Amino acid sequence: MDPLFYVMAIMGCGDGNTACQQTRVDPVQYQSIRACQQAMPAALARNSDIDYPVVAASCRATGARMVQAKASGPARG
Repeated sequence: MDPLFYVMAIMGCGDGNTACQQTRVDPVQYQSIRACQQAMPAALARNSDIDYPVVAASCRATGARMVQAKASGPARG
């Protein structure tokens, strides 16, 4: 099953997108990976104050995942 929501990690990188490290997480929660990716240009513009040559973003799943257990027969005790 899908996670409950996605968040966008904002990363600061060296020239050429090297040595990236997460600097913050955008506070907006997205219901799908597609919605997160579509919001990326605006989020990057809001976070352009990071002191790195390159600012990048990555959408990440977060939240609880629901697990469906299969019954494998009667319980033994």
